[in-house]
Amino acid sequence: MAKEEHLPLFETKKAKGRVLFRIFAASIFAGICLIWVYRVSHIPKAGEDGRFAWIGLLGAEIWFGFYWLLTQASRWNPVYRHTFKDRLSQRYENEFPGVDIFVCTADASIEPPMMVMNTVLSVMAYEYPPEKLSVYLSDDGGSEITYYALMEAAEFAKHWIPYCKKYKVEPRSPAAYFVSKHADDAVEDNHQAKDFVVIKKLYKYMENKIENAVKLGQVSDEVRSKHKGFSQWDSYSSRRDHDSILQIVIDGRDPINATDNEGCALPTLVYLAREKRPQYHHNFKAGAMNALIRVSSNISNGKLLLNVDCDMYSNNSLAIRDTLCFLMDEEKGHEIAFVQFPQNFKNLTKNELYASLRVINEVEAHGVDAYGGPLYVGTGCFHRRDTLCGRKFSKDSKSDMKWDNRKREELGIHELEENTKSVASCTFEENTQWGKEMGLKYGCPVEDIITGLSIHCRGWKSVYCNPAREAFLGLAPATLPHILVQHKRWSEGNFHIFLSKYSPAWYAHGKIRLGHQLGYLRYSLWASNCLATLVYSTLPLLYLLRGTSLFPQMSSPWLIPFAYVIIGKYTWSFVEFLWCDGTILAKVADEDVSKRYEKEIMEFGDSSPMLTILATLALLNLCCFAGFVLEEAIAGSKGIAKAYETMSLQVLLCGVLILINLPLYQGLYLRKDKGKMPSSVAYKSMVIAVFSCVCFKLSY
Repeated sequence: MAKEEHLPLFETKKAKGRVLFRIFAASIFAGICLIWVYRVSHIPKAGEDGRFAWIGLLGAEIWFGFYWLLTQASRWNPVYRHTFKDRLSQRYENEFPGVDIFVCTADASIEPPMMVMNTVLSVMAYEYPPEKLSVYLSDDGGSEITYYALMEAAEFAKHWIPYCKKYKVEPRSPAAYFVSKHADDAVEDNHQAKDFVVIKKLYKYMENKIENAVKLGQVSDEVRSKHKGFSQWDSYSSRRDHDSILQIVIDGRDPINATDNEGCALPTLVYLAREKRPQYHHNFKAGAMNALIRVSSNISNGKLLLNVDCDMYSNNSLAIRDTLCFLMDEEKGHEIAFVQFPQNFKNLTKNELYASLRVINEVEAHGVDAYGGPLYVGTGCFHRRDTLCGRKFSKDSKSDMKWDNRKREELGIHELEENTKSVASCTFEENTQWGKEMGLKYGCPVEDIITGLSIHCRGWKSVYCNPAREAFLGLAPATLPHILVQHKRWSEGNFHIFLSKYSPAWYAHGKIRLGHQLGYLRYSLWASNCLATLVYSTLPLLYLLRGTSLFPQMSSPWLIPFAYVIIGKYTWSFVEFLWCDGTILAKVADEDVSKRYEKEIMEFGDSSPMLTILATLALLNLCCFAGFVLEEAIAGSKGIAKAYETMSLQVLLCGVLILINLPLYQGLYLRKDKGKMPSSVAYKSMVIAVFSCVCFKLSY
């Protein structure tokens, strides 16, 4: 038996049933190839009705087949990781590295300060030596209310952190903890019951103070006069025009003042609003992250960096230790640049009304992990500081993640603050490699993806860690317009990467494994599916109205590959989703919105162009189907028999689309609540759909 010091800190297991899946995938691909053969060999002659639609469907089916191949790369060889935190503690408990945690917020009106503070408090309470933990809040809105909320959170942390560690509390976001625990079942003994009541009362007191400031829209003069940190807002013009504001709220180097109510050390806590000027582009979240990297290097300089979105709190207090099992592993740790945890959400409905990232988290990310590691998704990710700053991988390098005992030059807190402000200025990055070869890359809406890709292309690997208890929980959009905007931003950003110099197709060629490259391309080309989907959801319906068949007849052997691919592909996807704990029915600030969301009623309530497009397509589908049924009813039994023989697949496609669009029809015409589709959208979409059907029918 190997000695304890030689045992690995994590293990990797390959998924079972890989051979069976590969045989099935090969059979699906054979069916796809037969569909292509059918389309090419049966193209109508020039002048025949349906030729244009036939060619359009051929193009769509070629694209769907190609994209399906991309998705198989992330299913071909999935791996699963398991950490051994007990071994880690036995070997390195006293040598853990410093950890700097970045929480980013941008607008106090959209991201409520109380939500942000719960995230901050959750990461301050990690089960980790507090003297090695530093938390940085980047406020790109430069809000004095957010700063005030952070000061109040710092006071509450003196009670919350010891309470969490004493009773092993999970989760360590106060709001999430109090929601998940009632006073009756949150206690195990009388002493804990008393502490529970006290800590909840303290939380409510903090919450009331912060919410009152939010309602007033400002911090009272009395509070401002007590804290000199507010003087930094004296030169404040607007959120887009102000000096660097930096305040060390808790100085972890101070053993006297930086202690909780039980005398134990507190983590360092820092507020930063980087300098903003109208004439300088601030590069959004990437710019904020790069400013945090530089500021933290002056103050704490932790070797390990974690960044989380302000609405994504820590749900697992051992996540840092899970990460260190990978990075401090003696055999493979030196190869790993970052550890990515999945994006999970706490507010999903039972049947996940607007879907989720479930299959990506439970299937695809594990598959990409086998080729060199998951993509960096911008939150819930632990990075080595040096790799994020541009260091290239070397086989001879060692995993240097241990605590650095060398003493740094000790500056007074005020001197340290003033000296550090310069690295958060607008001009600091001029004529430097920041945003290019150092830090997060600029020039793309999804800067996290190209940053992770560049790290992989420098020879590093990453690891996907998906523990049984989710490491982070965030908020999913609760309305259809919000989810559409989010998906539009993701898809456009990823497609922008495909067209840029950082495209996985050429930038990563020869630098990472082919499977890894295909995994990146699967997301880069996600947006391109819209064209093929549009073709397949309109042309067969319009030609159904004309009575023109675009698919094999029921008696034709060519129907077999269509039926096999359709049934096989979607049955597998359905089983896969159920295996990921999805449900069969799967497909906020406003109280009414929240109630409808909890009841799984789609929230429209917006007249955006995206909703108009969706409504028009849904009504076009319904009009075409109604017109077809009317004509066949008039034609009688012979017409119905002919339609069954020649048009079955088109009718099936139309019927499926009608079922999918039922919530849209309800929102357009049947619902009366505030979340229904706006009347203007209903009128416009109906006129466009009917006009299109009439014109297409008359042009025949």
